[in-house]
Amino acid sequence: MNMSNDSSDLNKDLIAFLKGSVSKYHAVSQIVNILSNKGFSLLREDQEWNLKRGGKYFVVRNNSSVIGFINGERSLQDTGVKIIGAHTDSPSLTLKPNPITYSSGYSQLGVEVYGGALLKPWFDRDLSVAGRIVFKNSTGDIGEKLIDFERPICVIPSLAIHLNRDANGNSPINPQTDILPILSQNIEGQKPLDEMYFNSEISDKFLKKGEILLDHDLNLYDVQPPSMVGFNEEFISSQRLDNLVSCFIGTMAILGAGSNNTSMIVFNDHEEVGSVSTTGADGPFLDDVIRRVCYSSNDCNVEVVKAKSFVLSCDNAHAVHPNFVHKHDPQHKPQLNGGIVIKYNTKQRYTTDGYSAALFKDLCARINVPIQSFVSRNDMPCGSTIGPLTAGRVGIRGIDIGICQLAMHSCREIIGSKDPLLLRNALSAFLGEEL
Repeated sequence: MNMSNDSSDLNKDLIAFLKGSVSKYHAVSQIVNILSNKGFSLLREDQEWNLKRGGKYFVVRNNSSVIGFINGERSLQDTGVKIIGAHTDSPSLTLKPNPITYSSGYSQLGVEVYGGALLKPWFDRDLSVAGRIVFKNSTGDIGEKLIDFERPICVIPSLAIHLNRDANGNSPINPQTDILPILSQNIEGQKPLDEMYFNSEISDKFLKKGEILLDHDLNLYDVQPPSMVGFNEEFISSQRLDNLVSCFIGTMAILGAGSNNTSMIVFNDHEEVGSVSTTGADGPFLDDVIRRVCYSSNDCNVEVVKAKSFVLSCDNAHAVHPNFVHKHDPQHKPQLNGGIVIKYNTKQRYTTDGYSAALFKDLCARINVPIQSFVSRNDMPCGSTIGPLTAGRVGIRGIDIGICQLAMHSCREIIGSKDPLLLRNALSAFLGEEL
């Protein structure tokens, strides 16, 4: 991975990462490979940990969440932990357990909406299927494997405007009946594509002899690859920018961190559906790891460590849309390529307060990274992040930041091409400098 200050180099690596992250499981797998190739060692939660000062480690839970950390050479009780948090999941359409359904000569996929997805952009896209499958091998052991069909195998056609005259007006989408992708046409005289055939195709393509498919966690994805767009390539367009950009840049930041202090990245699952799980930010994963790192040191009080720690909750913010400027507060309109956004909400939808914002502003001023601010209009609800959940669950002070984007929760989102480098510089400084 390139650690230069050339945004084009970083963006090439980012685009390659996004292209390979066709599911959250693939994203975590890529992060694990990056960490492993840079000297980080796997720790298993069901085994004792023997941590070395200055050692680099990572922990994976459910193959959908990952924590990486450098066990600092200085006393953890003196330094606390600097944590970069993000999430691996994105709004998507996931396959139901028994996905094959039939209508008017077509085999279709039954899908479930994951998170607050914008549904209209999913229509008329070349879609593929990826994720993980769970199987039993010839010795009776249960295993799992990542799969990706790597080609368009289904599509959700729009209804022609001649049959829906209100298509460009108030035409709501029924998620149960309107978004079933067409998988195959059933030809008269031939056996239709049914559940057994679909599962056998998965088994034949991805499993070895003697392995039996048991279940799956699969999602649809748009096969159009990420790209640089704009007349001067000012933008990056891709699926899953929320929030894989933060995961990738956070990983780059810890690769460049020194071993003097303890640094950590935590990329949780299930942020888009409430975070209440063993792998989510409202679950025990981060607290479990911090406690085990503390227990590995004889002179460590976990409560003292938490009091001296700080977390950057890093998730994308809403850039002002030129066609819908009125959707933003007049004094808080973040621009693409305008710098890092600090997110505020007095109802604690974000964990930012005046003190944490001041610390981050001072840090960014020292390294010449521009800062923007976002707060929702009073007449509109505000989203949330892992920040407040992490603060409440673990008890660590923090701030909510991120780069801004357009088309959040669409199957095709847009960020500024200059912002990933600004974010990397800010996160690297956070891990490397005193707040």
